Amino acid sequence: MADIFVSYSRQNKARVAPLVRALEAEGWSVWWDPEITPGEEFDTLISRELDQARALVVVWTPDSVDSRWVRGEARDAADRGVLVPVRFDNARLPIDFRALHTTDLDDWAEDPSRPTFRSLCKALESKLGSAAKAKAALAAEKRHAVGICVLPFANMSGDPEQEYFSDGITEDIITDLSKVSALSIVSRNTAFSFKGKSSELAQVARQTKATHVLEGSVRKAGNRVRITAQLIDAANDAHVWAERYDRDLNDIFALQDEISKAIVAALKLTLLPEEKQALEQRSTTNAEAYKLYLMARQFWLLDSERNNELCARICTRVVELDPNYAQAWATLSLAQWNAFNSGSSADDGENAAARAVALDPQLADAHVAMAAVHRSRGHFADGLAACERALAIEPESYIAHRFAGLCCIGSRSYTAAIAHFEAATTSLESDFTAASFVVQCHEANGDLAKARDAAKRALSRIEKVVAAQPDHGRAIGLGVGMLASLGETERAKEWVVRGRLLDPGNASLLYNFACAMVQLHDVDAALEQLQGVTEIMNAGMLKWIEADSDLDPLRDEPRFRAMLEQARQRLGAAGPSSATPAA
Repeated sequence: MADIFVSYSRQNKARVAPLVRALEAEGWSVWWDPEITPGEEFDTLISRELDQARALVVVWTPDSVDSRWVRGEARDAADRGVLVPVRFDNARLPIDFRALHTTDLDDWAEDPSRPTFRSLCKALESKLGSAAKAKAALAAEKRHAVGICVLPFANMSGDPEQEYFSDGITEDIITDLSKVSALSIVSRNTAFSFKGKSSELAQVARQTKATHVLEGSVRKAGNRVRITAQLIDAANDAHVWAERYDRDLNDIFALQDEISKAIVAALKLTLLPEEKQALEQRSTTNAEAYKLYLMARQFWLLDSERNNELCARICTRVVELDPNYAQAWATLSLAQWNAFNSGSSADDGENAAARAVALDPQLADAHVAMAAVHRSRGHFADGLAACERALAIEPESYIAHRFAGLCCIGSRSYTAAIAHFEAATTSLESDFTAASFVVQCHEANGDLAKARDAAKRALSRIEKVVAAQPDHGRAIGLGVGMLASLGETERAKEWVVRGRLLDPGNASLLYNFACAMVQLHDVDAALEQLQGVTEIMNAGMLKWIEADSDLDPLRDEPRFRAMLEQARQRLGAAGPSSATPAA
């Protein structure tokens, strides 16, 4: 049962999402965009949540006023005395609701400190009690929880190529321990920020606010695996538990169960029945599929278009071995989307994403994969909604924040995009993609000082990637944009020459080059790059070009208009919608 039921029109989801996040940050639970499980009737679920909610926030907009469902939900709440109305765009309220006090939120600017939002909170407190008290109680509960930071397990196989396997084991242990309500687990991205560093355990504990640190190693040789692990109390550097396991690789899943349960037992915690069952549930029970998936995921995490084919090929084999492996379907979809976005494939990953969601509606990456599909088709509001579902499941998901930011850019919601990109950038210190888009958002908002600082940060990360992988197309393409933002014109043009030689058919790379040339006020060079893009791009990229603020200086350029018109004719696409800048 949630504290608040939010009634709204699906057309306004992108606008409602920040409001939901702000209400949740106040300490209330919110039901607003259900994940319908297979076999469950939509109307039944809506009715149950509506009846149980202690307050209903109806979001009146020109779209929702016309919705009989929203009006019906609002009428039910009004009859029960739990209705709290808000309004956007000075929507003309239904006649039977005009006498009720309604909070106008047009000027709240997604800022929880604004008087209009505080007024909404005050109205909710009169029905629900103090959100501050609820939040304080939740914080107190968390303070008493045992906090564990699972450091990346060392690869002791004598083969650097086996790094993917030890990383995968670490991630699965983090996931397993996260299912135990009595434990507070440091996120994967934060834990992996210590990889390769000789940090003192006390320092790790201080930085992550963990009470305990789990460290270990993995040695894989043929079909045998040895895992050692030790749990240390950070307060006194004492060993709470330690064990070494030598098993056949086919026993890897039972071994992971043993480790998680041993840690719980060592901490003298009690597993709830549902938690015990959750620990025993696995995405796959096929050891070969699991091993191959970890390899595919390593290629995906490198974030280079050149690895798409490898990642997709391995994932295809994985789902052949286990057709019900939801995580593999989600990663396959993201690899297919990447290839689609670079112009090397006509498959945008929709089928694989839909399969992942159907197999496991509680898998965050499955919803991110669907968000990628929506984003590539120019359905930015739907893409953001899918990301919000992912973030409800996994609040610190790097990839969910990254795609949410992209969808916000497509909708020209730059402040919201910055919040998502910064969350992604903070959670993964090797990230350069989200960090680069922060620059564009600050530039679109007119804050050139912040844009310059963000460009320096992104370029620093990009230079490390390019030094290690000189043919990394995405890093080179975004790096040119950072150099342009910093006024390093000659260096930017040198990188363009290098990139075109390394990956001449990459539409995404050429597009990034064009955006950088616009930044450098070199219209001819920008149009030259875009010519190569428009000749090979798909309908999804056309939608992005119509919405991207980076290309706004070209909107009145006749050659640019002609390119887009030719692309529309080739793709059979209509002209830009009213929601996108006029071309």
